[in-house]
Amino acid sequence: MTDLVIDNTIVVTCDGAGTIIDKGGVAVADGRIEKVGGSAEIAPYAQRAKRTVDGAGHILMPGIVNTHCHAADSLFRGLVENLALEPWLQTVWKAEGVILNPDTSRLGSRLGFAELLLSGVTSVMDMFWYPAETVRAAREVGLRVATGGIFFDPAGVTALAIDRRVAEAREFFEEFGRADDVFACTMPHGAYTVSPDNLKSAWKVAHECGGLFCTHCAETRAEVADIVNRYGRTVVRHLDHLGCLDGRTVLAHCVHLDDEELDILARTGAHVAHNPMSNMKLASGFARVPDMLERGINVSLGTDGPLSGNDLDMWMALRLAAIIHKGYTGRADTVSTRQALDMLTINGAKALNAADRIGSLEAGKFADMVLVDVKRPHAVPMFDPMTHLVYSTNKSDVRHVFLGGEQVVRDGALTRLSIEDTMAEVAAMVPRIRATIA
Repeated sequence: MTDLVIDNTIVVTCDGAGTIIDKGGVAVADGRIEKVGGSAEIAPYAQRAKRTVDGAGHILMPGIVNTHCHAADSLFRGLVENLALEPWLQTVWKAEGVILNPDTSRLGSRLGFAELLLSGVTSVMDMFWYPAETVRAAREVGLRVATGGIFFDPAGVTALAIDRRVAEAREFFEEFGRADDVFACTMPHGAYTVSPDNLKSAWKVAHECGGLFCTHCAETRAEVADIVNRYGRTVVRHLDHLGCLDGRTVLAHCVHLDDEELDILARTGAHVAHNPMSNMKLASGFARVPDMLERGINVSLGTDGPLSGNDLDMWMALRLAAIIHKGYTGRADTVSTRQALDMLTINGAKALNAADRIGSLEAGKFADMVLVDVKRPHAVPMFDPMTHLVYSTNKSDVRHVFLGGEQVVRDGALTRLSIEDTMAEVAAMVPRIRATIA
């Protein structure tokens, strides 16, 4: 039995052929897409569907995949400004140390995930303390999450010894490793905060448990200089030397890489999560995305945390990724419209090792879908739906979102919970949070 049909809409599939259907839709059964096609092909499914949705005046697209985020840092949005990464981090970590515990982490994650889902993000790779609370917050809101055991050598928020971090990482895989809505990982913070032995420990857990391995990489020149000074190698060479790079590795940022490091990423199949908003706001620099794409490196998109970008706007990340590299390189043809949209969708799915389940509208995949309103002045005229999505769409244009066929956003509002109580609880914490940096 068909559970849901969305029809009479413009379908941007983000499949391998870049298929766009001017008037069509999808049929959904048991949380997965049964059929994608023109309205005539969808009509038989609509006749037997439990529910039909008229998508007129909208673009139907796959759910957005955000491959680098720290959603719970929504608690500290706008707290620390006008600093480069290193002094910025010291202030951030001080505030986190005072405020964060399992309950407040879940609260901040819930707020951040609500913001993401309302803008069309249905899957997010999120690195934060207390990953089990991250999963619980994601389930409360209604999106899939890639997360897992945190590795961090300084005391940090949780102040755990390495044997306890390894044990908790394994426990996370045992609890969540087979869930459809969780992509289990190990998440060492970075080569400058995690020793070589502990990076290898994180890698071993991920490898043995069949999960992902995610870390920050070469975000700033200072980070690169630090790793060279300590180990005699740049960051990517260091990770490669430790055996931590393959097709299940997701590297956030990768701003300062030389040609040989790009070749290493291409050889190993490691993925890059590009965070243009954060990189510019923290004055970290411009990642060599055009060179990555030319080498066949899979580049996806992330917002980073709301501390470094102030919001979690993947549409802003999309537009920046499509534009800034043109200006920086002086080449108007670099990062094509199709390449940019792929970063937002199918490339993110590839980074999560989940391109068989998410990232495009194709039969057999989870019915993670977004309806984008195109009945607005900035959508008229629309000669090409893909161009409109990349260069004209705003997060406020997202009207309806579906996760596995369940409508989790209806008319711009969450359906699983009311977010107002969460917002009020966070607002009440402002004086205490402000006092952490006074």
